[in-house]
Amino acid sequence: MKKFIYDTWSVVMDHDKNPLRHIPNTATRHMIMQILAWMWCIVFGMIVGSWFAVGVSLIGHLLFIGAIGVTVATFETAKRKPNVFITNLRGKGGEHD
Repeated sequence: MKKFIYDTWSVVMDHDKNPLRHIPNTATRHMIMQILAWMWCIVFGMIVGSWFAVGVSLIGHLLFIGAIGVTVATFETAKRKPNVFITNLRGKGGEHD
């Protein structure tokens, strides 16, 4: 039973196992999964009948996805252009301006 639940979950949620695996670009697969996640949040929120729940869910997901985006962008910048993070905030005398 555990294997069945795991396999069923993977077929839907793992972009390497579901039909999205045929899309060669991983970023595109990820974006499509995010759009589907938003769609399901909206659908379940509307089923519950609470627009408040839909709003909270959308805002929560937006914040979470945004934080992931900022983290990925920071890591990519550090990998490709590490000098961007090297700054001298001290003035000539060693103190802040």
